[in-house]
Amino acid sequence: DAGADNDLYINQAVVFIEDAIQYRSINHRVDSKSLWLYRWYYSRTCQWILSLTITVILALAFVEEPSSLTVTSDVRYRLPAWNPPCGLTESVELLCFLVFVADVSVKSYLIGWKEFWKNKWLMAYILTLIVSLTDWIVSLSFSCTVSLRIRRILRPFFLLQNSSMMKKTLKSINSTLPEMASVVLLLALHLSLFTMFAMLLFARTKDNQQDKEWVVYFRNLPDSLTSLLVLLTAANNPDVMIPAYSKNRAYSIFFILFTVLGNLFLMNLLTAIIYNQFRGYLLKSVQSSLFRRRLGIRAAFEVLSTLKETPASAQQSYVSAGALQQVLQKAEMDSRCKQAILRSLKMCSCDQLSAAQFQKLFEELDKDAIKQHPPSPEYQSHFMQKLQFAFGHPYFGYLGNVVALANIISICVVLVMDADKQPSERDDFFLGAINCFFILYYLLEMLLKILAMGLRRYLSYPSNRFDGLLTVILLILEISTFAVYGFPHPGWRPEFMGLLSLWDMVRLVNMLIVFRFLRIIPNMKFMALVVTTLLDLVKNLRAFAGILVVVFYAFAITGIMLFKGAVVPLGNNSIIYFKGKCDFMVISAHFQAEGVHCLLYLLSVNLICRWAKIYFVAWWLISSVIWVNLFVALLLENFIHKWDRRCHRESLSDIEYQRTVELMFRDVLEEPTEEELMEKLHQHPHLQLCR
Repeated sequence: DAGADNDLYINQAVVFIEDAIQYRSINHRVDSKSLWLYRWYYSRTCQWILSLTITVILALAFVEEPSSLTVTSDVRYRLPAWNPPCGLTESVELLCFLVFVADVSVKSYLIGWKEFWKNKWLMAYILTLIVSLTDWIVSLSFSCTVSLRIRRILRPFFLLQNSSMMKKTLKSINSTLPEMASVVLLLALHLSLFTMFAMLLFARTKDNQQDKEWVVYFRNLPDSLTSLLVLLTAANNPDVMIPAYSKNRAYSIFFILFTVLGNLFLMNLLTAIIYNQFRGYLLKSVQSSLFRRRLGIRAAFEVLSTLKETPASAQQSYVSAGALQQVLQKAEMDSRCKQAILRSLKMCSCDQLSAAQFQKLFEELDKDAIKQHPPSPEYQSHFMQKLQFAFGHPYFGYLGNVVALANIISICVVLVMDADKQPSERDDFFLGAINCFFILYYLLEMLLKILAMGLRRYLSYPSNRFDGLLTVILLILEISTFAVYGFPHPGWRPEFMGLLSLWDMVRLVNMLIVFRFLRIIPNMKFMALVVTTLLDLVKNLRAFAGILVVVFYAFAITGIMLFKGAVVPLGNNSIIYFKGKCDFMVISAHFQAEGVHCLLYLLSVNLICRWAKIYFVAWWLISSVIWVNLFVALLLENFIHKWDRRCHRESLSDIEYQRTVELMFRDVLEEPTEEELMEKLHQHPHLQLCR
């Protein structure tokens, strides 16, 4: 009947609007049951369960054999780690697999059979699950004694496929690879030519005393390549040139030329190419996101225009304002955007909306999120108004910065004076007294600011929350110190009591005071610009961090499987060697946590055994050469964007602008035409439009 049809159209419009908000594809089933399942699948609860499942299956690597549950990572000193019995982690893993099976089943059903065969990610998802479950069965059938577990390397895929932004980022990286490959090949040619020159320059002679460069670094082709590759990372600079330089100063020309051409020219050329190419591909990806948003909004308009209450027109379709209000009431969206759209709808004061008007209303989704701070309290007393003016003035904040600087200087003076003293020789009276004074000032400053600004306005500023939290912690620590050790006095050196000694508590207080000095950042415009750029990267570029986690995890697990049991401690020496044929120093990737730590350390490259060089060179290429340059490119893009905005718009003290990755490129994106939108809508596999 007409009522049921209207309800279906309203629900379809709600889902399409939600798809537009989240930049999701609208190519899914649109019948009543499928819409209910679709909204349930993308609900916060369901997505939270899926995210938790992904976190759990990734975290299993820290518990599985070989376990990382030890206090120290040093193989010489740690106690035997607890390893879970066979079947414990496997049971948790099976539960995770069942969640993933349900996830892929729902996704496959919702998009339909035809769309499923076009979706490579879903097919890869199913293949990963089949391989993982097969490996799980094989592992259990051998009572968990199989050391090679392929499913552990595949686990990061579950994180990757769950994020649309990570998929787009990966696609952008993949598209950039040909341009990267050209520079990497040039880098390889540079390395090969200089390797040949090095083997000719440092060839073996009759005098063994003069052959130190040949013996240590350039004995054969693999050693020569490795030495220069490590020099390219500057990890063995200047060690690699010292023997030759000791023999003849002129040899330094070779190493200078190699470093200048490799590090200053080729590596920076790679950064420039990655920045230029990756920015273009990321821009294309963001452009497709904008198209999805516009398509979702237009799809909502088209289904609402078919409502029975909407008057038909041969020339143009319209949507009633009442129908749009019903959709907005049901749709899950940011309250700021919802209120802004309703205000615009009320100001429009028209009962029927055309496609252009409908689209314009939803442009609120593309605007910066503006956070306005609450107003200050209005005092009636003239005296209180003067106090409010004095303690709410920026100069009062500057005074606080000067006091914080004086606090830092006083701590530095005391630390320098007590640097060479034994704990029993220190007199903590002076440090305890100045800490007491400054903490009381910080408390007074916080209270006066709250008086001037009001509690709600005070807490609306992140810098004030940071200040206030540290002040409260400092006050609690100071009160605890007085309660345990009494008030400061000359010769104040009480014995150890409780969990922390006096010196430990004073050190903790001083570290927090030093940390509190970061409050000066918002008052220094250029420093604030740099810090906000970094914070925006942390908040908005989670997809890139996610791919980095995927790379770290995969390499760490691979390293564990390759080098498990290959590390033997030699007494109390700090040098650790691989067993067998390896003749180079290594850092252990024996356990999961150590594996990740090892990969972080190997960003600067360490000497490794010959047969393992492929693994570590691959890690260096992906992490240092490609990924670090990608991060630099994104940092540059974010910084340049913020700098341009700073030049064109004055920042208002009471307004904060919060931007997403899509909004970073908003000024250069092209709006899709109506023909493009309608053509795409008519290709929808499950939606039949009337026109």
